[in-house]
Amino acid sequence: MRELRRATRAVPPTVHSAHEGTIERVPRDIPATQHELNRCTLLAELPGNLLMKLASRMRREEIPAGQALMLEGDPGDRFYVVLNGMLVVSQESMGARRVLRPGDYVGEVALAMSVPRTASVRALTPSVVASCDRATFDEFVRPLFAADA
Repeated sequence: MRELRRATRAVPPTVHSAHEGTIERVPRDIPATQHELNRCTLLAELPGNLLMKLASRMRREEIPAGQALMLEGDPGDRFYVVLNGMLVVSQESMGARRVLRPGDYVGEVALAMSVPRTASVRALTPSVVASCDRATFDEFVRPLFAADA
């Protein structure tokens, strides 16, 4: 908890900070790799051929430090896996809830339950995520949650 409180009090660096260049510039049209997604414990449950198909349909996004990935209350249309960096999840009523690191995922609640975003997510450091749309989520990821039930 102390790390979470310290992270949320920190002033995020600007894009022109000392962190610039720590993340290699990756074009959005290059899909995530099977190896990158395998770091996510949820997705590691997928057979190799399905994980490879999912990876080919996931889009990379660079998130500068301080930028919001999603805002609480907004419509949810994408599922995200953290590939690099750190992001903080917060709720208006409860403040900072947790820190996301490579291999973590976010955005599943809004897609699975067809509700607005239940939390805001903001990059603490320059970050890279892989995301997919609702149709891809429904095809590959949603069944993983049903398997846990």
